[in-house]
Amino acid sequence: MDAMTGTIAVTADIIGSRQLDDRTAAQRTLDESIARVERDLPLAIRPLRPTVGDEQQAVYPGLDAALAALLLLQLALPDEIECRFGLGVGEIGTVEAVGGGIAEGPGWWAARDAIEHLHALQQRRAPNARTWIAAGADLPEVVHAAVRRTNAYLLVRDELVVTMSERTRRLTYGRCLGRTQRDLAAQEKITQSAVSQALASGGASAIVEGFGQLRTAR
Repeated sequence: MDAMTGTIAVTADIIGSRQLDDRTAAQRTLDESIARVERDLPLAIRPLRPTVGDEQQAVYPGLDAALAALLLLQLALPDEIECRFGLGVGEIGTVEAVGGGIAEGPGWWAARDAIEHLHALQQRRAPNARTWIAAGADLPEVVHAAVRRTNAYLLVRDELVVTMSERTRRLTYGRCLGRTQRDLAAQEKITQSAVSQALASGGASAIVEGFGQLRTAR
């Protein structure tokens, strides 16, 4: 199977979790947002679930599915909660252990490498980076080249999403799922013109178009 269309391991963590006033409430909000995305776009083989500390893990059937679902999750989260998402391309497995399985394999190691790279990016060159992909070292160069191209897209996507207001993210979420501006205006109790202006000023059309391309590729 082509590595870019095979299963994708995802590791996520909450940014600045130790500084949150109410860590329990933040986790509850994250869980609710994950559940909402799973209802609206049920793509995961294994949806994001807590593992240890503030970390979550998930498995998706391919890179396009992972990128589409994680975009919706970014859009669904409120201002006070942000996550980093490390995606790993490569074989994944589970080691049996007391109390459940332990995620193991090159795909999971790559996802961990992606999270660590994000930490470094946020501290220096790209503070608004939130999503990164890494591939197992044993995979062919064509896979690594595709990963580099996709990461270039993700840097721009994250820059747009992170700088959106919470309302604009909600509106963009709705547009990704095909809701009309009229419906969104009624939901937000604002005019349709205000919806249009918010979407245009936030760069939402590019995000929605990119989401559409990911879904077309399935």
